[in-house]
Amino acid sequence: MSVFDLSVTDGLLSTTRAVRKRLDLERPVPNEIIRDCLELSLQAPTGSNKQGWRWIVVTDAGIRERLAEIYRKGADSYLEDGHQEAKAAGAAQDIRVFDSARYLSDRLGEVPVHVIPCIEMDTDPAENPELLWPSLMGSILPAVWSFQLALRARGLGSTLTTLHLCYADEAAALLNIPDNIKQVGLLPVAYTKGTDFKPAKRRPLDELLHWNGW
Repeated sequence: MSVFDLSVTDGLLSTTRAVRKRLDLERPVPNEIIRDCLELSLQAPTGSNKQGWRWIVVTDAGIRERLAEIYRKGADSYLEDGHQEAKAAGAAQDIRVFDSARYLSDRLGEVPVHVIPCIEMDTDPAENPELLWPSLMGSILPAVWSFQLALRARGLGSTLTTLHLCYADEAAALLNIPDNIKQVGLLPVAYTKGTDFKPAKRRPLDELLHWNGW
């Protein structure tokens, strides 16, 4: 017998979406909620229990706008090209995704909280990239997802973005990030406009699943 209410748990897992257009740009987010969600994220697994995760929370409007400018430098041409390709292919779902991403890029500075997950690097992943890069990301991305789930449970939304990393050095200089700390993304965080998110349409599991080999 499960010790959790599976209908609630499965609902949380299946409706935690990448939220962009439905972020409430007007409603303030209390610092305490961000702290509570980050506290929960620290229970995520981490390689060798090193707990090398680091979190930068940005609420200052001026810094958020500067991060948004850095983000747009990496995002605008990529998103425009992707949008045009999706239109040419008649891919309705991809068109919606790129349209939503462009909306967020235009308004990123208005999102009340930016959270930048980072990981401490005690070795150079280039020395053994096939092992060390998965190990490094595997030590931070579970915590990122836990954070996003905790936000969703409290009526907030987010999406993991990475396009500002095209100019990660500029963001590092802006935020005084040490050389041995690697940014892995930027999460815009806000309350959502409504909470009625639904499971996304995905490919059937049997198209993706392999037992005992490929």
